[in-house]
Amino acid sequence: MIIIPIKEGENIERALKRFKRKFEKTGVIKELRGRKAYVKPSVRKREELQHAVYIQQLQKQAEEA
Repeated sequence: MIIIPIKEGENIERALKRFKRKFEKTGVIKELRGRKAYVKPSVRKREELQHAVYIQQLQKQAEEA
């Protein structure tokens, strides 16, 4: 359960923005979307590997630039 303490005189929009940010960080929506269809473990591992290679390439390009 996410609890957002609202400070005295705090704007509701600001508190709602904090709630949305905190909710997004929990990853609930991402997990729900991922569970819509079954993904074989081998396919998931392959995707994670491809993502890791992509991130490494981006970091390498950033170091060179």
